[in-house]
Amino acid sequence: MSITWTETTDGVDREELAALYRAAPLGDKPPGELELVFTNSRYVCFLHDGGRLVGAGRALADGRDCSYICDVALLPDYQGRGLGAEIVGRLVERSEGHKKIILYSVPGTEPFYERFGFRRMTTAMAIFDDSALAAQRGYLEPDPDAG
Repeated sequence: MSITWTETTDGVDREELAALYRAAPLGDKPPGELELVFTNSRYVCFLHDGGRLVGAGRALADGRDCSYICDVALLPDYQGRGLGAEIVGRLVERSEGHKKIILYSVPGTEPFYERFGFRRMTTAMAIFDDSALAAQRGYLEPDPDAG
């Protein structure tokens, strides 16, 4: 394994990036949408093994107040080797100096992120385009008004 790291979207194949998110598994994210969100993110990192994209992550940040780490993904064969922790660590390091660093994670993975100093927020709120699916997946509390 010879992992190389890059912190730019230059040369990243958006089809390969979409395949990474499907395999991770973090959902079916269209290549064009991934290209847009990664291009619009202040901090990005990509891991390649022999030219093959095996991991990625990004942070939206304003340079002072808030940095939001999201879309951390690794191919299943590369999970459990410390590479995910290194992605998060690099994004946290790049986000230093912000008043707050926020992270959105898959339910059940919170203990992994606690190692970096992340703590549960008591006031976080969200609007999802499919709130029923988000509730089903554990991202939202069930809507008490939904039949």
